[in-house]
Amino acid sequence: MSAAIDQNRRIALAKLFGGRGLPLPRGITSVCSAHPLVIEAALRRAARQDEAVLIEATCNQVNQEGGYTGMTPADFRSFIERIAAGIGFPVGRIILGGDHLGPNPWRKLAAEDAMARAEAMVTAYVEAGFEKLHLDTSMGCAGEPIALADELTAARAARLARAAEAAAGRSGRRLPVYVIGTEVPPPGGATHALDELEITHREAALRTFDIHRRAFAEAGVDAALERVIAIVVQPGVEFGNANVALYQPERARDLISALDEMKGLLFEAHSTDYQPASSLAALVDGGFAILKVGPGLTFALREALYGLDAIANILSGDKGAGRLAATMEEIMLAQPDHWAGHYSGTSREQRLQRHFGYSDRIRYYWPDARATQAVDQLLARLPGTIPETLVSQYLARLYPDVVEKRVAAKARDLCLAAVDAALAPYAAATAPR
Repeated sequence: MSAAIDQNRRIALAKLFGGRGLPLPRGITSVCSAHPLVIEAALRRAARQDEAVLIEATCNQVNQEGGYTGMTPADFRSFIERIAAGIGFPVGRIILGGDHLGPNPWRKLAAEDAMARAEAMVTAYVEAGFEKLHLDTSMGCAGEPIALADELTAARAARLARAAEAAAGRSGRRLPVYVIGTEVPPPGGATHALDELEITHREAALRTFDIHRRAFAEAGVDAALERVIAIVVQPGVEFGNANVALYQPERARDLISALDEMKGLLFEAHSTDYQPASSLAALVDGGFAILKVGPGLTFALREALYGLDAIANILSGDKGAGRLAATMEEIMLAQPDHWAGHYSGTSREQRLQRHFGYSDRIRYYWPDARATQAVDQLLARLPGTIPETLVSQYLARLYPDVVEKRVAAKARDLCLAAVDAALAPYAAATAPR
């Protein structure tokens, strides 16, 4: 790692941590999920490591109109703080972020209407105490191209920054830090098979910052530019429904060199789910100090729940298919909006993707009352302690921790351990050396 990148990391992370009095890590994991077990697992890991935790909500997931979770930014903050209170985690160590904040939830509307709603959303995030805002205005609205020119994208991002700065001033909240970037991977992963991804060109990254610098100045928010800590670029990392594009550091070398010319800035890596520990560490080494992960965590949780479902069937002598999987299939077929436009192929192939695809679009259905009831019924079917041999058979990744007594062979503990195992490579990649 170059001295310039190391200095950039220190400056940017210091702004993100906001004087919390904690030692600066090499990087930080951004947990992008609204599942309570995922949040609890992330908080428990941060507590063990005596660290801060960064939790982010997306514009579609949480906004002033409720999003698909039904939560406003203030609701989401209360949701996170209730989980923290339940396990004794100090809320002062929680950093809340907003991801892809822009007109995306309203992109079918005319641009001015969509942007007015995006301004209201950013205002709600700041007033609720969110401290890290990713401004994403790269998508076209009604009557516009799918992708916009960089100059228009930057002008709209500056408009949202102006709304955020004003909201912080009125509410007395801490001035937020910002992430910008026009080469943004799609939220939740790609919908197509992945070949070799095109990496952001070095000149494009430098141009992105320069265009935003001018746009922020024209909008009268030069001070906000000083709190831009990262740029989203494509380092060659992505996942689709059935495969994962692994990071190849040598391909990103020219892009990484751009950080030498952008004092105090980092890169933020999206769609890092399913990358091995070595790839995550290499990303951090290259200045991608903010690693975003979401579907990979709920994927791990679904694996644990389906494994527990199989164990419950074995213990009860039930020879039928998993009850939980059958319930989830009914829910997804009845409400296809969250998966129908993302999965293709035969009906059998689509069923496989609904339950086992890397994009994990089943995660949208866990808050459904029928899904919650099915999970509760599953947990009630299981004994207080699950036989280790069945953990070995159906939850093999967790067996070593169970047999060595690091994890209790109890259903809820195993669910938390499954998420924690998915977080472990991120902790290793971002830990001080």
